[in-house]
Amino acid sequence: MSIDIDTARKVAHLARIAVDESDLPALAGELSNILTFMEQLNEVDVEGVEPMTSVTPMRLKRREDVVTDGNYQDKILSNAPDAREGFFAVPKVVE
Repeated sequence: MSIDIDTARKVAHLARIAVDESDLPALAGELSNILTFMEQLNEVDVEGVEPMTSVTPMRLKRREDVVTDGNYQDKILSNAPDAREGFFAVPKVVE
């Protein structure tokens, strides 16, 4: 598929980028090259190939999904720089 200068102008307009008239032929050529490459990718047989999220096999670390009693307020607030009356205390940011 070949992109002409009018189509390149329209794509630039839709993408909200300013392209000089002298640069439109080069842009049309680059867009044509991209579409040619996409057509080449469509020719690749991917039947039976499982989709990947990474080139190396990896598995996320998992924890047991168990219900706990919670009630760790004291432990959590011990990490706070300022805690008052069982809550995190933060400086006032709006006057």
